[in-house]
Amino acid sequence: MTELPDINHWIAGAAADGQSTRTAPVFNPATGQVAKNVRLASTADVDAAIAVALAAYPAWRDTSQARRQSILFNFRELLNSRKGELADILTAEHGKVTADALGEIQRGLEVVEFALGMPHLSKGDYSENVSTGVDVYTLKQSLGVVGIISPFNFPAMVPLWYFPIAIAAGNTVVLKPSEKDPSASNWMAELFAEAGLPAGVFNVVHGDKEAVDALLVNPDVQAISFVGSTPIAKYIYETAALHGKRVQALGGAKNHMLVLPDADLDLAADAAVNAGFGSAGERCMAISVIVAVEPVADELIAKITERMSGLKVGDGMRGTDMGPLITKVHRDKVASYIDVATADGIDVVVDGRGIEVDGDPSGFWLGPTLFDKVGTDSTVYQDEIFGPVLSVVRVGSYTEGLDLMNRSQYGNGTAIFTNDGGAARRFQNEVQCGMVGINVPIPVPVAYHSFGGWKNSLFGDAKAYGPAGVAFYTREKAVTSRWLDPSHGGINLGFPQNA
Repeated sequence: MTELPDINHWIAGAAADGQSTRTAPVFNPATGQVAKNVRLASTADVDAAIAVALAAYPAWRDTSQARRQSILFNFRELLNSRKGELADILTAEHGKVTADALGEIQRGLEVVEFALGMPHLSKGDYSENVSTGVDVYTLKQSLGVVGIISPFNFPAMVPLWYFPIAIAAGNTVVLKPSEKDPSASNWMAELFAEAGLPAGVFNVVHGDKEAVDALLVNPDVQAISFVGSTPIAKYIYETAALHGKRVQALGGAKNHMLVLPDADLDLAADAAVNAGFGSAGERCMAISVIVAVEPVADELIAKITERMSGLKVGDGMRGTDMGPLITKVHRDKVASYIDVATADGIDVVVDGRGIEVDGDPSGFWLGPTLFDKVGTDSTVYQDEIFGPVLSVVRVGSYTEGLDLMNRSQYGNGTAIFTNDGGAARRFQNEVQCGMVGINVPIPVPVAYHSFGGWKNSLFGDAKAYGPAGVAFYTREKAVTSRWLDPSHGGINLGFPQNA
């Protein structure tokens, strides 16, 4: 039997075993087979990585902006030219189809390109002669060592939301990716080293809750960035803040799409299928609830069902439309909501279980699933299912739909489909949500705006990337300065004087 390869940590610019002997399996979701094992860091392993990042910080902080930007530009060029390699890693470990994987990398590249503007983004202000001979100016300086904890669903994009900005601003980084698909982080760390990044500036430790907690409590870590479920985001925020750290913790979602009677239903149906089933629904910006203002529901459901029948589910390497879910446990949990729907009297329009797939039958498959006449008292409506499950809730008016949406505990992303500009403008003002799409189903902001939700979808000090990301990874220092006029004590030109 062939021994499976181990995925090591990346510390001080090289692969590192660490002291812990614990490992976890890494599956290929399309085959259901264990492909690799990943090392799980102990507290001592994490502390060692933090110590390396701390030792590297002074030199990196004092590296010129020109040099930092040159290295970041090299990284951008390498990532862009070799993104196909990274896409294959994402498909092999996460299961998403190649097109999804390449799209994820492209959105991450946008943040790298944004971070290339750090010399401009980190400029301070200057006020001359605020009092006689007194000037005041502000500096934006780095924090020190920052920790990043990223989820399984976007193993390249979410780390890229954070570490390019953190590093461009002069910080050093310890990244803890998901142990379910860890290889992408090592690949990016190695690529950054190839681009010229000094050893110790970017480190990767793999692990589970022990590694997470070690990052949260270590006093040398100044800030924590996190994306994941709402319960864990809340835990991350409370624990890290208790230990004096800045925190940006992005949580879960239950994103609604409001469809008004005047909407283009073909556009809305296309959007619902793409936003509901892309990346197998494993994304916090997926549309999971369609709020259909009658009388559009029947026609809209017919159009969605027709489009669903044409989706090809299978191995992401085979040109399919949707891949498997990340693990068997997660697939079974998502599929269990079909039984819940039946028990709750919800119409199961399309049941994704037992579909024919283009791939190994042992893969973690669940086809696109559609529910109609979903009640808000059902856990099908209330829970973040995080899979290819789309629910339709029927309402009688815009106001009823808006009120339903605003009662949700989440406020991550939302969308409205309408041809009425006044209704759209009213919606963007009234909906209680951090990111809004108007005839756009997944309103993820471009890199020079910031990403993040409201309510239980965001905990902490700042949204991700964009201006908020720069503010999060820097701190302002105000300097008040007075220099004596040369006439006060004569001019000293620095020439030697004879006795």
